[in-house]
Amino acid sequence: MAVISLQLGQCGNQIGYEMFDVICNDLLSTNGLCSKKENESYQLSCNERFFREDESGVPVARTVLVDMEPKVINQTLSMATRSGRWKYDYQSQFCQKQGSGNNWASGYCVHGPKHKESIMDLVRKEAEKCDRLSGFFTTMSMAGGTGSGLGTYVTQCLRDAYPNSCLLNQVIWPYGTGEVIVQNYNAILTLSHLYQSSDALLIHENDIVHKICAQLMNIKQISFRDVNKVIAHQLGSVLQPACSSEVTTQYSRNPLGDLMERLVPHPEFKLLGLRNIPQMSETSLAYSTFTWPGLLRHLRQMLIANAKMEEGIDWQVRAPSSGDPVAAKVSTNKELRFNTSIANLLVLRGKDVLNASVEGFKDPALYTPWLTPDDAFSVWKTPRAFNKYERSATLVSNSQFLLKPLDTIVGKAWKMFASKAYVHHYTKFGNDEEAFLDSFTALEQVIASYASL
Repeated sequence: MAVISLQLGQCGNQIGYEMFDVICNDLLSTNGLCSKKENESYQLSCNERFFREDESGVPVARTVLVDMEPKVINQTLSMATRSGRWKYDYQSQFCQKQGSGNNWASGYCVHGPKHKESIMDLVRKEAEKCDRLSGFFTTMSMAGGTGSGLGTYVTQCLRDAYPNSCLLNQVIWPYGTGEVIVQNYNAILTLSHLYQSSDALLIHENDIVHKICAQLMNIKQISFRDVNKVIAHQLGSVLQPACSSEVTTQYSRNPLGDLMERLVPHPEFKLLGLRNIPQMSETSLAYSTFTWPGLLRHLRQMLIANAKMEEGIDWQVRAPSSGDPVAAKVSTNKELRFNTSIANLLVLRGKDVLNASVEGFKDPALYTPWLTPDDAFSVWKTPRAFNKYERSATLVSNSQFLLKPLDTIVGKAWKMFASKAYVHHYTKFGNDEEAFLDSFTALEQVIASYASL
């Protein structure tokens, strides 16, 4: 079943391009370390999900590109075509000459309603080219105006127009010390509205990805493109075909539906985080070897200690014992230490994958008491290696991982709102103070729900 992507705003378009480039590189790779039959089955499934072919046989991404300024879209279209491996459909783009000025209300209240018909017409045309539609995958930022405001509006339109299709929003969490003064306003308005219309939000934190670039990839001068490449690799490691059964040539036919079914058992809990190992530079990789027990031991500890990367894991954090679960989960200074999960999906790719033991992730202590490990934990496997790694593991987690960042961003936004700072920039576009208060209330509820696990 096909997945239609929507690249929304500058950040969304740049990440979308890198994601398709990673997927296409993987699709054409001859280093898959699996049999010819397995490789052909994998390539067929990947093509069906993300590409359609034009008359000349070149893969065309199933994507709609949207931005309020033409520069990034033009660059993105050109880079894809120049690659010679894949391209975008030049008819599936929408851009204007005027941006949203880093203002959520401008994107949501002005550009959204004004351009709704044109954008949704492009989506409809793309959907009509699919034999079967699994759903929609959007890439967008929360900090600016177009990706956040217009992206939120388009998400609501998708939910109204395609109520039975899955809708996954990949959202970029802004840097803690970002350059947009109103990014906390844009973030809370985006999150609260997406929570109403999306099936799940897959969050990438810029600060964490930046650390991965510096500490794991050994990049000295980190650019936005370096950050986007790491995010794209992580997305590909989840979205590329994998098998939910032991039969390694029967790939999931409904990728987004299967993802939601396993990770979002309750509509109150929609925040998904992603951990992927190994991640390292080509130079380091040449001198490294990985085993499944080693990778999975690290990944499990990253999960329970809420470590976002494999460097600096707190190995002191333990799963709570049955005798005193509360004391084990919370340290004396009341900061969250043990990261309780609602659901986890483990995706394993590469050599000897069928021999990998995942018993450590089936421990009931990792999960909320209202779900059994059989319901809360799933594993997908494929013997085909991904990207440059002989063995790799990705964990998509619905857990308490975002509690602290979410609480921080809501607190910062509330301080500004209490003093009415910059509020008039939003009210002049029709986003009144009541709308702000509704967003604060909605996110306080999300925080309370995750904190109670």
